[in-house]
Amino acid sequence: MEKAFVEKMKEKLLEQRNTILESLASQNEDLKKIVETTDTGDVIDVASDVVDGKMLESLSAQDKNRLQLINNALDRISQDKYGLCLKCGKEIPQERLEALPYAFMCINCKSLDERRNR
Repeated sequence: MEKAFVEKMKEKLLEQRNTILESLASQNEDLKKIVETTDTGDVIDVASDVVDGKMLESLSAQDKNRLQLINNALDRISQDKYGLCLKCGKEIPQERLEALPYAFMCINCKSLDERRNR
């Protein structure tokens, strides 16, 4: 996968994560201080700081899931595994990643997974 594309997706993931955190911070003044401290430092440090239990308790189930997917995608970027399907190992199409930057499965594997879970 092209380095420029991965960097673009990293920025998009960080923006999405910050949106969730800012929304949370606006709802709770105590958590605003935690969010402000995660704005500095290495991306890996920031991602791990986000998992603070107090913050996760305040997140809706949907935001909590999305935040975890975003952090996982950032981890895959740091491990040079971003854009590879975790199930089959094939490259996830860039169009899918642009639509869903934290996608971890190709469309075929995700479809099979969803059918199995019905």
